[in-house]
Amino acid sequence: MKAARTALDLTQKALAEQLGVSRQTINLIEKGEYNPSLGLCIKICQALNRTLDELFWEED
Repeated sequence: MKAARTALDLTQKALAEQLGVSRQTINLIEKGEYNPSLGLCIKICQALNRTLDELFWEED
């Protein structure tokens, strides 16, 4: 997620404001310390122009 965000030249704060969440929420998601709701995942994907698989699917 961080790579997709930075590729669009978005700060954590800018993305958070766009999504209506706190910057801390974005930080925790990027660090893998918070699991966002499906609704928030979809909003993040739309904001970053990525699919759920691209942003949130972990390869084994």
